[in-house]
Amino acid sequence: MDSKEFLDALNLVAKEKGIDKEVVFEAIEASLVSACKKNFGTSQNIKVVIDRESGNVACYAQKTVASPVEDPQLEISLEMARVLNPNYVVGDVVDLEVTPKDFGRISAQTAKQVVVQKFREAEREILFNQYITKEREVVTAIVQRKERRNVIVQMGKIDAILSANEQIPGEQYNFMDRIKVYVLEVKQTTKGPQIFVSRTHPELVKRLFEQEVPEVHDGTVEIKSIAREAGSRTKIAVYSKNENVDALGACVGQNGYRVNVIVSELGGEKIDVINWSEDPKEFIAAALSPSKVLEVALNEAEQSAKIVVPDHQLSLAIGKEGQNARLSAKLTGWRIDIKSETQARETNFLAEDPVTEEAAEETTAEETVAETADEAVEEAAEEDVTATEEVAEGEAEA
Repeated sequence: MDSKEFLDALNLVAKEKGIDKEVVFEAIEASLVSACKKNFGTSQNIKVVIDRESGNVACYAQKTVASPVEDPQLEISLEMARVLNPNYVVGDVVDLEVTPKDFGRISAQTAKQVVVQKFREAEREILFNQYITKEREVVTAIVQRKERRNVIVQMGKIDAILSANEQIPGEQYNFMDRIKVYVLEVKQTTKGPQIFVSRTHPELVKRLFEQEVPEVHDGTVEIKSIAREAGSRTKIAVYSKNENVDALGACVGQNGYRVNVIVSELGGEKIDVINWSEDPKEFIAAALSPSKVLEVALNEAEQSAKIVVPDHQLSLAIGKEGQNARLSAKLTGWRIDIKSETQARETNFLAEDPVTEEAAEETTAEETVAETADEAVEEAAEEDVTATEEVAEGEAEA
């Protein structure tokens, strides 16, 4: 391949791969400097220049003009420099062409290696930039194979890793299955981008609602919080910024269509959608749905709540293995203690609330202070009356 063919090929591939030609030229020149020093054993300062138009390669030894010359390998006398150009002065750098006879073959081999390397680096960079934008988003992936406990899924041009702890318990992943995954992280490695995805992350549910519910996508309905136990149940609290839009109805859809699409995508995982409220009592009561809540007592200092539910709904409020209460606590951010109506009455459940006791103690202390003050005023008044009487008696005697 001659210089012209090389340039044409470089221009074509650089255009297809989206690589800046100047970057490739500079990389080739740097590699040729190393190749020149390695093959010809020179300790001189070498510079290689590739003509951008013709493709011809020239090798130069760079020497500093000095008087006197101490190192002939790195310096040139002022007299010799002025033979080349009368304008040279001490300190200037002179380029002396020293292109070896066998340099064409070496440059061709080096150029090929550098171009291949640069193209691979560029492809990795392009792929990385393409997929880094998908981080924290939901994408559709195709199941390819299993490697030990991990599942490898295809995302366009690249494979991603669905690790064992990011898989929904009990879910089967068969070859060519199309699944929605949440992109956890995109890392750049020497072999290209490495992508980690999840099927258990709570944000997967949020992103699926954004895709399925237009009101969530445009921000009219906001998802305030999510509590999830992947493969079993998810609770999601929603709030409407527009009083004319029902947040709960928008997310559930007509006859439950919208939420059922998401349930199906998650393999039958149950989803409870509740209305978010600024009032913690209302929010906690709604979070314990489908159980009915009779009373809520809050201890804001400990961020805990005592809940009373009907006798026949105690097991419903707690849930199987405590799941409903556990998810409700995670959703609201409050520690929850649940009792039935009978249990609460028998154990004086709500009266034992530390907040109530503290309030009672504060009230008692205030009353005590007030009583003490009143007694002091009465004693002072009595002393004044006694003193007045004594003065009057003294004047009468006089």
